[in-house]
Amino acid sequence: MSNVESQVAEWRAYVEHASNVNGRDVDELEDHLRDQIAELDAAGLTADEAFIVAVKRMGDLDTLSREFAREHSGRLWKQLVLRDQDEPTRETSGVFEALLFAVAAAIAIQIARIAAQFPEEQAGWLLRNATLFVLPFLAGYFARRRRLPLRQSLLTAAPFVIAAVVINVYPFVEGSATELLVAAHLPVLLWFVVAYPYMSGVLRSHERRMDFVRFTGEWFIYYVLIALGGGVLLALTTLILEPSGANAERVIEWVLPSGAAGAVIVAAWLVESKQRLVENMAPVLTMLFTPLFAVMLAGAAVVYVVTGFGAAFDRELLGVFDALLVVVLGLVLYGISARDPSTPSGWMDRIQLLAVVSALVLDVIVLGAMIARIGELGFTPNRTAVLGLNLLLLVSLARTAWLSMRFVSGRSTFHHLERWQTAYLPVFALWAATVVAVFPPLFGFI
Repeated sequence: MSNVESQVAEWRAYVEHASNVNGRDVDELEDHLRDQIAELDAAGLTADEAFIVAVKRMGDLDTLSREFAREHSGRLWKQLVLRDQDEPTRETSGVFEALLFAVAAAIAIQIARIAAQFPEEQAGWLLRNATLFVLPFLAGYFARRRRLPLRQSLLTAAPFVIAAVVINVYPFVEGSATELLVAAHLPVLLWFVVAYPYMSGVLRSHERRMDFVRFTGEWFIYYVLIALGGGVLLALTTLILEPSGANAERVIEWVLPSGAAGAVIVAAWLVESKQRLVENMAPVLTMLFTPLFAVMLAGAAVVYVVTGFGAAFDRELLGVFDALLVVVLGLVLYGISARDPSTPSGWMDRIQLLAVVSALVLDVIVLGAMIARIGELGFTPNRTAVLGLNLLLLVSLARTAWLSMRFVSGRSTFHHLERWQTAYLPVFALWAATVVAVFPPLFGFI
């Protein structure tokens, strides 16, 4: 099938799904679209250009076409269909704006470090509040870049203010389990808050949610690259300053926190300005890591099905398995976000299915061991939090496996799998909010 034929087929499928017209009307609309394409082709436009302009000319379906453009936002023809109508014009660079927010985040985290006398003192409030000194600036950067009105900007700020009040009013015991749980879950919750300005306040759009998933994966890539480069730079700085007798450790104490905070905004700016570069990297990374994780997970699932956990099951092993399952879920989400939804299933989809099924088997085994451990030792904040997370992962992986099997077997479309992932994401945000706000008083702040 030619490129234009696939585009027409995709447009027809979208019209049939999203409109109330019957099959005969869709046939007539498709004939009209093809006539427009033929006319434009005869006028000298390329096939892709003819399709773009023909869709734009569809008159009564203009609103529907714009919705279709949103769902396929990476396509060239979005520039014509959405131009000056739904999205504000964005700056091509915005580097100075990004640097302004990055410097503000770097200064904020440095002031907090000095106030806490870190690293000489290990202040619990600094650990709890660390992300509150950084992520509000990232949210502000997107609010500025998306030109959010005052009302939406205030809605963006409200969760940060509420979170700051809650975690600083609670009477935590220094180094308690609930305090550590809050420190671990608050970044997750606030990252979902950042999604609001990133998506221009359009929370119900599955396509915008998938855009944020794609942004998260790309941001992570850039942040790791910046961190690796920064680590090498600090190591070389230490080696260079050592013969002079200068206190290189003091330099690191000042540079590392500010660099880590500022890099959060710089990485976001890189994703925004260098999107096409990362879009080319994403499929390559997916093709590289998905098979590796699939083989590792399948082998681990077979081993533990045969041998069980035995006496080796402890908190450290449980943490490793939870981290692994979260990474697998993130890999699946990033793979879905990097995939062209119009293409049929292929060998990579089958490998991804193997990874998901293997992760699901491991999750069931971990849950069984965890329930047995809770039955023996009782509930604690950590065990309850981990149990809840694994139950959420169980539901996510089970549904993902089912929809993947239907897609691979040709009984369903990729669209259903994609929608499930974006629809389930708020559940993780709700769980993170529960751990942050409910768990401390529930367990007496221990």
